[in-house]
Amino acid sequence: MKLSVRYFASIREAVGQGSETVETAAETLGALRDELIARGGAHASALARGKAVRMAVDQVIADESAPLREASEIAFFPPVTGG
Repeated sequence: MKLSVRYFASIREAVGQGSETVETAAETLGALRDELIARGGAHASALARGKAVRMAVDQVIADESAPLREASEIAFFPPVTGG
């Protein structure tokens, strides 16, 4: 399936782009994250397991078990605090 993936804040800076279209067979958000980590390089370090990364599917905060659907928008961003 084809997904729109967006990166925000420090993750965007690390991977060097704000968005991309990804072709994936991943069925869950966690599986997609693993596919992106498997690319190596900047994706691996920015999205690494053990790093605090927030995720959303179609602009709704989601956990790794969230199912993916064709043409969904996925977002990865670091946790933020208000002030």
